[in-house]
Amino acid sequence: MNLIAVDDEPFVLKALEEALKEAVPQGTLHCFTAPSKALAYVRSTSIDVAFLDIELGSMNGLVLAKMIKDICPEAHIIFVTSHEQYALGAIQMHATGYLMKPVMAEDLRRELTFIYGDVLPRRKIRVQTFGGFDIFVDENPVLFKRSKSKELLAYLIDRRGISVTAAEACAVLWGDASIDSRKKGYFRIVVKGLREALQAAGIEDILLRSWNSLAIIPNKLDCDSYHFLEGDPQFVNSYRHDYLCCYEWAEFSLGPVLYKND
Repeated sequence: MNLIAVDDEPFVLKALEEALKEAVPQGTLHCFTAPSKALAYVRSTSIDVAFLDIELGSMNGLVLAKMIKDICPEAHIIFVTSHEQYALGAIQMHATGYLMKPVMAEDLRRELTFIYGDVLPRRKIRVQTFGGFDIFVDENPVLFKRSKSKELLAYLIDRRGISVTAAEACAVLWGDASIDSRKKGYFRIVVKGLREALQAAGIEDILLRSWNSLAIIPNKLDCDSYHFLEGDPQFVNSYRHDYLCCYEWAEFSLGPVLYKND
């Protein structure tokens, strides 16, 4: 897959380049700050997808997109911009996608999946709840700056897709059903830390957010306790009464179910 990215801001282009390399590690990527150089490349080499900013200084991105399509009609155009007002123009020229900055690797993977179907390699998200708690992406551990952010993820995984309100989460994380403005503020920081950790790992799409509630999407996870509950012999045999043993609240959550089924 041959890709190009065009943005006249070098630091923004670098961030897009890193996200694209994470999203499509098997692809060939060329980045340009100058639209003229991007056009010169397209004239010499067929491309599959162009990721374009819209305000490019010397040239409007919509104009650049039309010129690229004139040269390479089969190329897909995905705009990556900070400006919502150009969406109609993008639709009129049949752009494939329209993403708002900043973009993450998962945003790019999703757009490319719309184009090519499920041909991009899926990242394996493995969750360990027996003998402690950790989450791995392609066997690399996800790192959290705040322990409460990691604990919040553990609780969401424990709930197996059931939405959790801020008040419910605070009652579990701090063992106190009351929630004042100070605790609300800290909880927002905890949620922000969770999102940042998932974004850095490229798996923010496992989190389902709605007004005043959070949930996990279970079918995106390869989780030992989920396999246990499905009766998978490998995980039934590996259980040692150590479900989320680092968190006291787990004793009163899925723990009793596991003990009953053991």
